[in-house]
Amino acid sequence: MKNYLFTLFVLLLVSCQKEKKEFQPIPVEESVVAINEHEGKKLMETHCYLCHSPNAAENQGRIAPPMVAIKARYIDKEGYTKEEFIAAVASFVENPTEDKALMYGALKKHGLMPKQAFPEGSVEKIADFMFDYQIEEPTWFKEHWEGHGNKNWSQSGKEYQVGATKKSYSDIGLEYALETKKLLGKNLMGAIQQKGTLEALAFCNHEAIPLTDSMATKYNATIKRVSDKNRNPNNKANAEELLYIAQFKKDLADKQEIKPVVLEKGNKIQFYYPIETNSMCLQCHGKPEQIKPEVRAKTLQLYPKDLAIGYSENEVRGIWSITFTK
Repeated sequence: MKNYLFTLFVLLLVSCQKEKKEFQPIPVEESVVAINEHEGKKLMETHCYLCHSPNAAENQGRIAPPMVAIKARYIDKEGYTKEEFIAAVASFVENPTEDKALMYGALKKHGLMPKQAFPEGSVEKIADFMFDYQIEEPTWFKEHWEGHGNKNWSQSGKEYQVGATKKSYSDIGLEYALETKKLLGKNLMGAIQQKGTLEALAFCNHEAIPLTDSMATKYNATIKRVSDKNRNPNNKANAEELLYIAQFKKDLADKQEIKPVVLEKGNKIQFYYPIETNSMCLQCHGKPEQIKPEVRAKTLQLYPKDLAIGYSENEVRGIWSITFTK
């Protein structure tokens, strides 16, 4: 029944816009992809790096330890085998609890990782890549690790190399989305940690769109964050964007792997990718009883027509809508 209703919605949308050209998604699997690229690497960059960034400073703007710190603790210090490491990481991510945690310093400093939904098998692929290959590490990590009583840091694993590559349109769009997400996330988390949620709201109001526009200029693309429940009127989704928001919501609810949507429109590429909620988002976007009264009051002062509340963790709050030239 759900599939029938969704199909009917698509047909109605198309029939209302008969004069417009129909655009079909380019199947991702038919795009040109990197030779010998390990799937776990891309999954790690996509799902982990916003919080576990290898580039953030040690004590400023960081909300979780870098992935190499997790690798160092489990593999180099505790001596986990590959099978043990994959099982331990998968178990922790599925249901993070303090009794499972080995990163005691990170737990005290950053708190417990929020429970999140990941595509089936993706965490295992990430852990597999981490065990077998050297991954990105911050410039400060060697000194940090050895400064905590560990000697002669040298990351285990093979050097990761990829053959000659040609990026697909999906790869390009995802790069633009994730790099913009990192920039916004770094600044937003920094504002929350240093000044609190109220100041973070002011940051979003004044800086989110200019920062997004700066990345659009860098990549010579149009980069937008749009939603069916927008906070800023400038982030209201159009008819086509609403269609893909609905599809991403369905995929996430059905626990399907979330794949970017790539549409070819003449000499332009239109790219869509979901924006999902986590526990941090709920401070401003959660259900009314979860949001502090002063935060809600400030939100309505800045955005009188705000619709962007009522979410739980791991829901689609909107999408990246990115347009670039072929």
